[in-house]
Amino acid sequence: MKKICVFCGSALGSGDVYRLAAVDLGIALVEMGCELVYGGSDIGLMRVVADTVMEHGGRVTGVMPRLLAGREILHQGITEMVLVDSMEERKRVMGQLSDGFIALPGGIGTLDELFEVLTWNQLGIVRKPMALLNIDGFYNGLTSFLDHVTLQGFIRPEHRASLLVDNDPRSLLKSMEHFLPVETLPGWVEELKRDTQNRHR
Repeated sequence: MKKICVFCGSALGSGDVYRLAAVDLGIALVEMGCELVYGGSDIGLMRVVADTVMEHGGRVTGVMPRLLAGREILHQGITEMVLVDSMEERKRVMGQLSDGFIALPGGIGTLDELFEVLTWNQLGIVRKPMALLNIDGFYNGLTSFLDHVTLQGFIRPEHRASLLVDNDPRSLLKSMEHFLPVETLPGWVEELKRDTQNRHR
């Protein structure tokens, strides 16, 4: 993997644990020869991880909607900035540029990006690893909920298992290197069709 897209908060979060984790991830990316792709902001954890990669000699590409760039949150100190017309285009471009995705702690935007990539993988639109850097148990509630949704039959076990989770960035990156995409269409869709038809009889 050459380019890793990092989704994370435009806030720093409570305490210092998340900021330190963003620094550690940035260092790990450079150590493992990976470039950073991210949302282009100069605030919150987004700035921390971008600054860290730059400070350690790495390359950073930001992808920013013009609307947000006009609000003066555009990072001026990174390798390359790509301006796009919408949030939807931002996600698409980041997906095209990247070989894999990591979610640090974040809010609604981070969760939106995370689930977008999971959906892309489920549908076979991309076949790239999506991973959670689960700092201080931040994502424990989310992974438990996904287990519940899987148990209730709304997520296939192989799709649930495709979400990689670790609290150490280096071991997480190594897991991403060995990621094997789930074979998706048409098998599981045909199975869902049969199940739907059988239950309506």
